[in-house]
Amino acid sequence: MSTVPAHGQIPVIPPHVPVAAEIDYDKFVTEDDTPVDSIYSERQHRLLTESLFASWHAPDSQPHLAATDVGLFYAVNEPPVVPDVMISLGVAPNADWTEKKNRSYFVWVFGKAPDLVVEVVSNTEGGELSDKMRKYAKIGITYYVVWDPLRMPSKTPLQCFALERRKYVACKPTFPELGLGVTAWTGSYDGLQGDWLRWQDQQGVLLPTGIERADRLAEKLRSLGVDPDQA
Repeated sequence: MSTVPAHGQIPVIPPHVPVAAEIDYDKFVTEDDTPVDSIYSERQHRLLTESLFASWHAPDSQPHLAATDVGLFYAVNEPPVVPDVMISLGVAPNADWTEKKNRSYFVWVFGKAPDLVVEVVSNTEGGELSDKMRKYAKIGITYYVVWDPLRMPSKTPLQCFALERRKYVACKPTFPELGLGVTAWTGSYDGLQGDWLRWQDQQGVLLPTGIERADRLAEKLRSLGVDPDQA
């Protein structure tokens, strides 16, 4: 399954895997228990995925996958990359997650690269604007978002890129094929005040988390004179 290429890019063909070939998936390290690098990063990753699960409706009701810190294997003999967040349209996780080939994102299993990845910069060693950028372009990921709240590799906290002829060029923070955009937002999430990366719809409205949706409903009920606890 695949999506229509955007921005005039050349479609990237997944690494060829002969149908008759038996791949030993035990050789792939799909989980290494590497800890999250900071409390802020953990919450930022969770904020992005939580709001997607609570409020995002994929275009044309397509199946989709959204994940954080999951290995992205793009070639049989290459180590994976691990995006902070990735979104892929037209695919869905396999129901049998116990098989190793279903625990990570193998491009040749899903049949396509993800459509968007997000990297949250937490130090100066990640290569988000160099090595990782070149690798994501090589894989063929249509959109690449870099969120740098501490302004480590650059003075711009939010940068978005679209793939054109196998290279990334700066683009607006909107992704029409996904019905999504991103924006910087200042507020409190899970008890931590700060600047955050948030999803928004094509009208510029923030995608609320499940808790935000519940709070809005409770406020609406109170405005109508209804006790939310009794509703």
